[in-house]
Amino acid sequence: MVKRFGFIFIVLAAVLGVLAMDAAAATKFVVAHNQTSQENPYQYGMLKFREVLERVSGGEFSVDVHAGTIGTNEDELVEKVQLGAADMVVASPGFMTKVGIPEVDMFSLLYLFNGFSHWERAVDGEAGSRLAGIINAKSNNTFRISAYWSAGVRNYYGKKPIEKIDDLKGMKIRTQMSGVVADFWKKTGAIPTQVAWGELYQGLQQGIVDAAENDYTNFSLLDHHRTVNGKFITETEHDYTTRLLLMNGVRWDAYSDRQKAWITEAVREATAEERRVTYDQLDKSKAKVIADGGTVNAIDRAPFVAIAVPIQDELAQKLGLGDLLQLIRDAGK
Repeated sequence: MVKRFGFIFIVLAAVLGVLAMDAAAATKFVVAHNQTSQENPYQYGMLKFREVLERVSGGEFSVDVHAGTIGTNEDELVEKVQLGAADMVVASPGFMTKVGIPEVDMFSLLYLFNGFSHWERAVDGEAGSRLAGIINAKSNNTFRISAYWSAGVRNYYGKKPIEKIDDLKGMKIRTQMSGVVADFWKKTGAIPTQVAWGELYQGLQQGIVDAAENDYTNFSLLDHHRTVNGKFITETEHDYTTRLLLMNGVRWDAYSDRQKAWITEAVREATAEERRVTYDQLDKSKAKVIADGGTVNAIDRAPFVAIAVPIQDELAQKLGLGDLLQLIRDAGK
């Protein structure tokens, strides 16, 4: 009897040892975005990525999801991809220009898209593929675009409503500091101001800035519309946003074809989920803002578009990407 229990113990120990070795052998995959809210569409997308990759790989991959915990500034996240401290992150085009790839600013241009359908046709089509190739080549394979995500459509919100473009004169507005974005707001008469996303609530509440611009979901999740300088929303709809789902290309190349297929499937399902949540939350977020006391008004966007189009043309000419700009515009017809 003792020998039998001894044998069973040895077999059980061996099985547990194998299971422990398998768990230890799981490849860690670190994904991150800069939003701290668990209800942000990025988080839904990343959780879907984890679910799918761990399932299709049979546990060969173990995914860590970081929601602002390894950086609330996108430049921090981009740097972590460069250094290999993160495998995949979400970043806006403007932050990519800081690593010496000015071409990515093409997707930072304001009033570039006339709606989400136009945006999807452009980024999922030839224009998106073209830009992805440029980024990968110019970064020497440090950056590889796995997919394009959305952060909704951005509007102005501030201490007063905007009834006409001249109302922006002299107003300090927190915005993306990409060259083309800052240029646009300067031409409206506003003063582009840099404030970290995690510090913007205080910036609006304390009057450090007079206004900001973002989509309903992102600013309402952090209660920006409840601040002194955030309760008036004017639907400028100046940016149907593009966000880059970035991987380190060198690390990607090191994976086997089977592993690449798993990651590709997870990215595809995560992208569909992120976009679905983004679109679904728009009306709900707007309703929440209004219910909380926010005031919303529409505006004639034609004067804004008149400022934006020459900036688009100038950047495309400067970068030699007139054909890419035309591809984007054609996708909206």
